[in-house]
Amino acid sequence: MAILVTGGTGYIGSHTVVQLLNDNREVVILDNLSNSKLCVLDRIKEITGKSVKFYKGDILNIDDIEKVFKENEIDAVIHFAGLKAVGESVAKPMYYYHNNVTGTLNLCNIMSKYNCKKIVFSSSATVYGKPKSVPISEDFPLSTTNPYGETKLMIERILSDIYVSDNDWSVCILRYFNPIGAHESGLMGEDPKGIPNNLLPYVARVAFGKYDHVNVFGNDYATHDGTGVRDYIHVVDLADAHLKAIDFAMANTGIDYFNIGTGIGYSVLDIIHAYEKAVGHPIKYEICQRRPGDIDECYANPEKALKVLGWKANFDIEKMCYDSANWQSKNPDGYGE
Repeated sequence: MAILVTGGTGYIGSHTVVQLLNDNREVVILDNLSNSKLCVLDRIKEITGKSVKFYKGDILNIDDIEKVFKENEIDAVIHFAGLKAVGESVAKPMYYYHNNVTGTLNLCNIMSKYNCKKIVFSSSATVYGKPKSVPISEDFPLSTTNPYGETKLMIERILSDIYVSDNDWSVCILRYFNPIGAHESGLMGEDPKGIPNNLLPYVARVAFGKYDHVNVFGNDYATHDGTGVRDYIHVVDLADAHLKAIDFAMANTGIDYFNIGTGIGYSVLDIIHAYEKAVGHPIKYEICQRRPGDIDECYANPEKALKVLGWKANFDIEKMCYDSANWQSKNPDGYGE
């Protein structure tokens, strides 16, 4: 019996596959490689000593999904596949709704057809919108500020309705905060296409000379140093949360939601200074105007994940930045062509 990982060659997916293989789980990957590289499979094998069964396919194509289920005994699904750039979602909302929502409906239809009713869904803290207080708990009001976040919230509601209609389903929804870092081997890490949307990959490229400086958007927030505060989590800690979630889904029916974060808020300058320590030299930055919609601080209350799943984050900001720098130094062009 195998675990299907959709989007399994992506940043979070690939690290999760490594942790699953190291835990002696059988894994099948379905990925269309739109935001990842095939050579990731070689890196996974180099780290784990194990090959993984891979299907190049798209969740928008029912036949691609069904082929996987026909040819394997799929026990449960970890669902990462989806588009994830906030800015792009604002520019191309129909593209995002079609890909993320329709793709998930296709996946769930095939799962139901083959009586596979265990799913761990990759959601996001974006479903909390602009929270009025921190730390954020799972029972906070839900709202969104962009189409990407709305697709995550819509999928959460779809999965909830599926469970209500059929109580044999087990749905575990993980709301990530800000994944950063890389595998400690330096063989796998974050490899964004073009100019990075997220802070740490941009800091990394400045640190290694690809860009001149980091733009820090605002230094007048109500935080300890005036810059925005977020909950950053090591990608390997995040991957480990999926192993706990799969075990929970296999042992239970129902639907539940979990914040996956450290519960600690780090500012933009905290990240820059930790990365300076990792690389051993200063990183140039410039203070710019705030961006519309940015909030002062956002970090998780992760107590439920510890209590119910038995999971907590183990790595601190220094480890996150050190592993990121190790990946960047060994792979200056990411995975390459």
